[in-house]
Amino acid sequence: MGKGKNAARYEPVKKFNIMLIIGIAGGSGSGKSTVVKKIIQCLPPDSVSVLSQDAYYRNNGHLMPEERAKINFDHPSSIEFRLLVDHLDLLRNGQTIGMPIYSYLTCARAKETIPVEPRKVIIVEGILILTNPRLRKKLDIKVFVDADDDDRLMRIIYRDIEERGRSFREVLEHYSRFVKPMHLLFIEPNKRYADIIIPEGGKNVIAIDILTSRIKEKLNEKS
Repeated sequence: MGKGKNAARYEPVKKFNIMLIIGIAGGSGSGKSTVVKKIIQCLPPDSVSVLSQDAYYRNNGHLMPEERAKINFDHPSSIEFRLLVDHLDLLRNGQTIGMPIYSYLTCARAKETIPVEPRKVIIVEGILILTNPRLRKKLDIKVFVDADDDDRLMRIIYRDIEERGRSFREVLEHYSRFVKPMHLLFIEPNKRYADIIIPEGGKNVIAIDILTSRIKEKLNEKS
């Protein structure tokens, strides 16, 4: 799936005079999705489009099940950052893109894609988005959602059992083998690139209000 293929599926739309690209990073289970939802609720309807880093995992559907189990989803090399950045450029140029649909169960991308329209605010969300220098340069506001390790682990356990079909033991093994070491090696150190740090994830209403106010200020500056 490449830049040209996706661009050909959708007609260009009128380019926005205002577009703010916000990156929201943080460890697995830190509450990034909750922060994104609350930001969207605070902004005008239909003013935000979201790109999920998870949609841009490399297509590994050709691998055998035992090989898929060894994929390190918490390493930057697992993400097709080039496609993600190309899609951001297309959105900034006023074109609707086809965001991939990725399955953790099959480790493959679906043939279908999700159309994402250019809007005044584009949010890019994912654990690894601050690890890529090219992507960081595209972000107008960089946010890191911070949370206690125990809280993150509890959320990971619930999520992976309910959404990814893992057993309790498999979740703990995956956490100790991949999630925790990669968090310490790649995710936590990139907190230094953040313009805003939100402790306690989606529970921190004050920090989210400050971030939302900053977004509105930036939009007014661009207008």
